[in-house]
Amino acid sequence: MPDSAAPGTGAEVDIVDFTDRGERQETHHVHQIVKPDAEWKHELAPEEFAVTREAGTERAFTGRYWNNHEAGLYRCACCGTALFRSAEKFDSGTGWPSFWAPAAEENVRTQKDHSFFMERIEVLCTKCDAHLGHLFPDGPRPTGLRYCINSAALRFAKA
Repeated sequence: MPDSAAPGTGAEVDIVDFTDRGERQETHHVHQIVKPDAEWKHELAPEEFAVTREAGTERAFTGRYWNNHEAGLYRCACCGTALFRSAEKFDSGTGWPSFWAPAAEENVRTQKDHSFFMERIEVLCTKCDAHLGHLFPDGPRPTGLRYCINSAALRFAKA
């Protein structure tokens, strides 16, 4: 993402809105949010910036949501896009919030990650390209997937 790009001038994407209770609303066709790193640094806490903009990972069992069992919606810490619902959250035993599905497929995207001399699947926010975590094929039914997400990439909205 080039630092010179202005906010809202990225590629066009579809984003599904949700209420904080996790109820699906309308789908909107919007431009991705693109901002210089200096602007993200001003808006985010240092750990949020390290995780979401530099593809960092928080230590297991230290994030604010790994053991959260309240009903609500997990939104992107960078742009507020609805990412995951508490209804799809499960205890994976890994120390990170884990979900078997996103709130809406449109709101997250994946790409290959070749860091640390291995191939993994990185999970990103569709609207702002924030690094969220990784996707693994060892989750529960019905999907068999585990979206392993950093708490620092999320903001929880209680239902």
